[in-house]
Amino acid sequence: MRANLSIRQLQAFSEIMRTGSVSAASRALNRTQPSVSAMLAKLETELGFQLFERRQGRLVPKPEAHFLFEEAAQVLDRINRTAQTMREIGDLDRGRLKIASMPGASLFLLPNMVTNFVKNRPAVTASIMTRSSIKIYEWIASQQYDIGLTEMPLHKSGMNIQPIFLECVCALRKDDPLATKPYLTPHDLDNAPMAALYPEHFTHQDIKRAFEEAGKRLNIRFEMSIFIPGMSLVEEGVAYSLVDQISAASYHHFRGKDALLTFRPFRPRLPFDIAILTPSHRPPSQLAEAFCKRIDQEVMQFVGNVGV
Repeated sequence: MRANLSIRQLQAFSEIMRTGSVSAASRALNRTQPSVSAMLAKLETELGFQLFERRQGRLVPKPEAHFLFEEAAQVLDRINRTAQTMREIGDLDRGRLKIASMPGASLFLLPNMVTNFVKNRPAVTASIMTRSSIKIYEWIASQQYDIGLTEMPLHKSGMNIQPIFLECVCALRKDDPLATKPYLTPHDLDNAPMAALYPEHFTHQDIKRAFEEAGKRLNIRFEMSIFIPGMSLVEEGVAYSLVDQISAASYHHFRGKDALLTFRPFRPRLPFDIAILTPSHRPPSQLAEAFCKRIDQEVMQFVGNVGV
């Protein structure tokens, strides 16, 4: 028959061993003496033998009591450490975040957000993985990651989606004559060499549609998988590029006062909506939930008014 020992029984027993009497143990535990005596009696009943000899009102521990005292100390210590850990988790002071990000946001935006979040939380760790948005959709839907920062997905299966509405801006050199204009249009970029994402990407298709509707010529000279390399082409003066605001802000963050480029709004507006993704088949941890609540505000602070 298996003994059914309780934490309170082990605590009462340990205090009796430590203090040498039921009365002293009851004071240490802030309990009545009869209740502590009852817990000891119940513990001995569960074990099937006595832990103490009663000699003239004194409790003398048997060898088995000394063995149990060592075992109970380990159990209670583990419980106390677990309780402390759970308190830290509840206070967002401990835990692990698994975050997957599209390339443009992983260069400066996401590291900045993670730094701000963990700055005063030394026991919080983070795993940050950079992949394409399509791959991150799979990871979030299959619950491999806590949070994804991606382009807005078309399908919502297996994911909770928190949208952030951004747009594309035009990257050009500061010394370009078009830099004096408050915004640029297909008319301004008629037949100008452009650096754009691959033809299947929605931004490529949106740009193509905007030029067609304006009756202007779209001259895509360079195709890329992400926006960042295109800015080097723009710096060299061989292309213009319509890029997302996060990539534009990342360029400013990297180049600082040495920046050769500036950014202007483009009209008609070309949306570049992104999303915070979390698995829909399991609730987020308190840590992940707290981090997600900060993302929208930090994204908007990061992009500021760049190109808008």
